[in-house]
Amino acid sequence: MKPIAEGLFRMTEAGPRLIGGRRKRDGKIVFPLPAGAEAAQFDPVELKDRGTLWSFTVQRFRPKSPPYAGDDDERSFRPFALGYVELPGEVIVETRIETDDFAALRIGQPMALTLQPFGKGGDTVTYAFKPA
Repeated sequence: MKPIAEGLFRMTEAGPRLIGGRRKRDGKIVFPLPAGAEAAQFDPVELKDRGTLWSFTVQRFRPKSPPYAGDDDERSFRPFALGYVELPGEVIVETRIETDDFAALRIGQPMALTLQPFGKGGDTVTYAFKPA
């Protein structure tokens, strides 16, 4: 199992944790942890694995490629939920939302971090949130 991008998350004894950055100048937390020259201004920080659903939408048609990198086509595409999850006192994270019941999603709903396969083969994973 390899992450879709290095430095995006890490596995801990308690499960996966996203890696954000705390700006040295003022303590503001961002996600993802900046890279390149900007990285020197931030310290890595493990983010909370629980939050609340801040906003969401359902993608009901296959997005254009690129930038969409799904391993489906027009016939095999399945709608999916996208949203923002607020990690209290830290940051609001843009994320895919893992659910089979879009109608059950509610703003303010508790959410939990999870990992899901990305692309064919299942050896690459990305983060998502699901109802807790």
